[in-house]
Amino acid sequence: MTPDELLTIGDRVIADARSDESVECVIAWSTDTEVRAYEGEIEAFTSANAAGVGVRVVAEGRQGFAYCGTLEEADVRAALADARDNATFATPDPHAGVALPDGVALPALDLVDDRLSSFPTESKLELALELDARVRSIDSRIFGVESIDYADGLAIGAVVSTAGIRTASMESAASLVAYVLAADGDDVTTGFGFSVGRHPESLDVERCARDAVARAVRMIGAAPMATERLTVILDPWVTAQFIGIVADVFSADSVIKGRSLFAERLGETVAAPCVTLTDDASDPRQWGATESDAEGLATRRTDLITAGVASAFLHDSHSARMMGTVSTGSAVRHGYMSTPSPGAQAVLLQPGAHSPEELLALVGDGVLVQDVSGMHSGVNPVSGDFSTGIEGVRIRGGELAEPVREVTIGSTLQRMLGDVVAVGDDLEFFPMEAAGVSLAIADVTISGQER
Repeated sequence: MTPDELLTIGDRVIADARSDESVECVIAWSTDTEVRAYEGEIEAFTSANAAGVGVRVVAEGRQGFAYCGTLEEADVRAALADARDNATFATPDPHAGVALPDGVALPALDLVDDRLSSFPTESKLELALELDARVRSIDSRIFGVESIDYADGLAIGAVVSTAGIRTASMESAASLVAYVLAADGDDVTTGFGFSVGRHPESLDVERCARDAVARAVRMIGAAPMATERLTVILDPWVTAQFIGIVADVFSADSVIKGRSLFAERLGETVAAPCVTLTDDASDPRQWGATESDAEGLATRRTDLITAGVASAFLHDSHSARMMGTVSTGSAVRHGYMSTPSPGAQAVLLQPGAHSPEELLALVGDGVLVQDVSGMHSGVNPVSGDFSTGIEGVRIRGGELAEPVREVTIGSTLQRMLGDVVAVGDDLEFFPMEAAGVSLAIADVTISGQER
């Protein structure tokens, strides 16, 4: 399948549009491979293609949507008819409509490694087996593996509309993930490692294995600590999750629905001066990079926080019309089976000048947070209240000391952003919508054992 073939399908749908309606057609095709290794053998292997079409019809302010999980012409025409019928039952919305071209050129991104299609299946299996063997050989305290997974995929998406939108994007991706078990007596810990890229040959088996082993072994002997107020350092994995939550609060959809603590704060200081938070799907390094958003507009950089000041919200065309502004190229979908909404695609906290070792020395006394549990459920996007379980390592005298677990950190998003004291230079990219750096935040309550 090629982008041109998907665009041709969209052209046929648009050609059937009536003069009194706007029509948008989203076409998706993907091929994916997944491999799981266990104890030196391949436990599971799947390879599959998926395709589908979503059609949105807007007539007299009423919007209808329908989809089909095939590219067959008859089924696509049926989806158009169903969307048209659904629109007659919809509640009128004066802001409903498809995106209009805004003159912003699509970024020229190289997001596909053509070698993926010819990479042998046997070599994919070997990568998983190599990682499985490597995690077991690094440290004798690794006694088991929860999972070793290899995955790759090629995804093509296209958007065609009666407004003149006609764009397509294509991305390839590959990843290795290891979850391992370490033990010392009855004390069992877990650790994970990642490697991501556009092609299997760009994956780093050694680093993935060592990161997983280091995280697991580091936590052996972990115990609760006394309740204190300390400076914490979020490692890049935790920071990526944290800034992903912050970016969600900048969605215009959250603002419109009254679920954003920054709804009335554009132009105000909401974070420390060293905090500049961006969403930029035109950055080819990001896992979520793509040339066009879910409505076919060009992706672009949007600064959400600039040197501590709230700068912008993320908009699709509908939210932009509601709030009297323009789309930021931030429309997202959960595949072809959903309508667009504004959201983050590729969030990044601009790196600072401190290495991880320098951050430890700067903090002196605190906690390195290497993993969290229930972060999304532990954050209130309206009040900003933040509470989540953590595990990590105590920092004493600027160096890593004993591991800690069964404790929680508590604060608010507002305080945490305002109390950032330093940003690391160790930018890492993960298979998620955000990248991460080490992040030092002062005056965080660590709730553990009472003294």
